[in-house]
Amino acid sequence: MRVDDFDFELPARLIAQRPAAPRDSARLLEVSDRLTDHCVRDLPALLRPGDVLVVNDTRVIPARLIGRRGAARVALTLHRETAPGHWRALAKPARRLRPGDRVDLAPDLSAEVVAKHRHGEVSLRFAEGSEAALRRLGRVPLPPYITRPDGPDARDRRDYQTIFAARDGAVAAPTAGLHFTPRLLDALDRRGLTRVAVTLHVGPGTFLPVRAATTEAHRMLPEFGQIEAAAADRINAARAAGGRVVAVGSTALRLLETAADDAGQLRPFAGETDLFITPGHRFRGADLMLTNFHLPRSTLFMLVSAFSGLARMQAAYRHAREAGYRFYSYGDCCLLHRPADESHYHV
Repeated sequence: MRVDDFDFELPARLIAQRPAAPRDSARLLEVSDRLTDHCVRDLPALLRPGDVLVVNDTRVIPARLIGRRGAARVALTLHRETAPGHWRALAKPARRLRPGDRVDLAPDLSAEVVAKHRHGEVSLRFAEGSEAALRRLGRVPLPPYITRPDGPDARDRRDYQTIFAARDGAVAAPTAGLHFTPRLLDALDRRGLTRVAVTLHVGPGTFLPVRAATTEAHRMLPEFGQIEAAAADRINAARAAGGRVVAVGSTALRLLETAADDAGQLRPFAGETDLFITPGHRFRGADLMLTNFHLPRSTLFMLVSAFSGLARMQAAYRHAREAGYRFYSYGDCCLLHRPADESHYHV
């Protein structure tokens, strides 16, 4: 398919700069054979006893660093530690960096460029014992559409982390999880839903722009994920008992689809996934999906279009824009159902 098929206009005023307060007061658009406006607090009533929520328990690390190569400013976003003191990172600008260059980050911290890769990615080597300095200097890696002239603030350090965050490793929040509060979790428990955590450390593969003209020409960068045997068993048992699997976010969904076999049974999984979901994908691991509103031409909008149908998602996003829903990481969300007629996947 052409990437242009996933384009749309979005007024800047609809890009959320702060999350709703409290988080579960955000709006929720239910997308099934019709569009229905709700609030996130309505979620328990929209789900059934016995359904299982699958959440991503990754924690965002302070991955953004600002340094200098000589007189030139360099922004680094660390996203994967490959060995002690060795990191893969996105560099901006990366064009002038060369292996052997040194990026100075503080009087007591510098990094050597070891190798260059595609898409502005580099391999870096930090001095031995640099972990404390990295933690001290690192900033919350907010996406560029959240405007902070002076950088992320103390509120962002709290807000850009889900209630489920337990395992360090993400460079972007699994934003569907940002809507959950202790009050909402208690209501879901009382409704009779179960909740299972899996881990996908969100990396550049999720948010890098698609530069190719067609979806077939785009390749996702791999991200590390894990589904433990006990988690897979609980999800399989809930489904066998008639419950639906509700993926909380695109990252949980991609991990479920990576680990599900042809019959929809989940296997334990630990490794990298570069699964790129576009219309035509046959879903096996999830029945519903809770997700935020995504960027045009992004792999995430392609994923939700695969899940609920491109024409349906175009209509849903048009409704959301007209109704003043707030978009992107700190914005509102939608609850997606799969079409009863699977031919919708190809629309």
